Amino acid sequence: MRYWIETMGCPKNHVDSEKLAGLLVTQGYSAADTAEEADLVVANTCAFIEEARAESIETVLELAERKTKNARLVVTGCMAERYGHELQEALPEVDLVAGFNESLTAPSGTKVTLGSKPTSDFDLLNLPRPAVSVPWAYIKIAEGCDRRCGFCAIPTFRGDQRSRSREEIISEARSLIDGGVKELVLIAQDLASWGHDRRRGKLGEAVEVLDEGGTQPLIELTKELSSMAERVRLLYLYPSGLTSGLIDTILETGVPYFDLSLQHSSRPLLRAMRRWGDGERFLERIEAIRAREPKATFRSSFILGYPGETEEDQRNLISFLEAAELDWAGFFTYSAEEGTHAHDLADQIPHELALERLREVSEIQDRITARKRDALVGSTLQLLVDSPGVARSTGECPEIDGIVMVDSSLNVGSVVEGLITASHGTDLEAVLA
Repeated sequence: MRYWIETMGCPKNHVDSEKLAGLLVTQGYSAADTAEEADLVVANTCAFIEEARAESIETVLELAERKTKNARLVVTGCMAERYGHELQEALPEVDLVAGFNESLTAPSGTKVTLGSKPTSDFDLLNLPRPAVSVPWAYIKIAEGCDRRCGFCAIPTFRGDQRSRSREEIISEARSLIDGGVKELVLIAQDLASWGHDRRRGKLGEAVEVLDEGGTQPLIELTKELSSMAERVRLLYLYPSGLTSGLIDTILETGVPYFDLSLQHSSRPLLRAMRRWGDGERFLERIEAIRAREPKATFRSSFILGYPGETEEDQRNLISFLEAAELDWAGFFTYSAEEGTHAHDLADQIPHELALERLREVSEIQDRITARKRDALVGSTLQLLVDSPGVARSTGECPEIDGIVMVDSSLNVGSVVEGLITASHGTDLEAVLA
């Protein structure tokens, strides 16, 4: 029996797919080269915003056409968990809709109820991790989120934060490193809060205190993993969780990469989003880090068109982007998500206006990113070779940011010193220094 998994959405979904693949192998399956050759075709879907849901539905329908007549088509992931009943009724092409922690090989007809917690004989978060074929790996260290941002529906179907134990994370990391992984990328919906829920649940780990002098479990975890791996990178840091202690730790890893979940810079709009901070505070933190490490890399994402957003908010964001000079940034239009605070707010912004604002800030950021990439020409960077002809410095996160093009004869997994010789928008070229 052979399987094929098509994954949509963020790196957290890709980790889930890898673990599901490992589980299927233990059940007697082997990987197919294409969906057309598989006996079991799985669509691991995303449901973060409307655009992601549309892409997921389109992919499911495409897989239904590509698979053989006798192959089973299973839909899992966020859409399956959030809209199980609707999917089962709307997509007769699908043999099974399986929510989180539900078997992909269960009998046809299984349905999911929003917010339900299905019984299961396995825990997706802590399934054994199969070997990977590239020298980097994402490690999901927590599931769900305790925050209730006005635009985000993730807690309604992923639930409250559930942190993995240190032992589980270290064990997975050690297995990956033994398999040749050089870079570990830690991910969670709210990475800086890892471990807090374990103390609340009386699981015996240190409580997180997000102020000076407090304790933050992520600091010790990052230090321990850094002693094991060539590189450790942290993704999705809520800005209030970026304490001075965590900044020190990130800089000490030798990967001064700061992925900050900002969403906007206007204080009134951020309060309407039920989020912390403002552009002035963000800039102070960014400037303080750059004063210590001028080569630090910054990434963030921003929402355009949140209910009540004004032209003044847009000008505030433009000013922030020009002052912050982030290396990387992603922009999304607001999506009204059922079950969120913002869904029924007045003063919804027309989608066309949100798109216009998105295009404006995207053009500004594209120029900033290109300028910062141009500035790297002539410098020497330590590069990790991901695949033939493709490498990354510490300033590029795998499958998210740009790449560094190198000689295809360099061994995959090797770490080399590269002289940057050219810049092409987001990508660079390098030769051995």
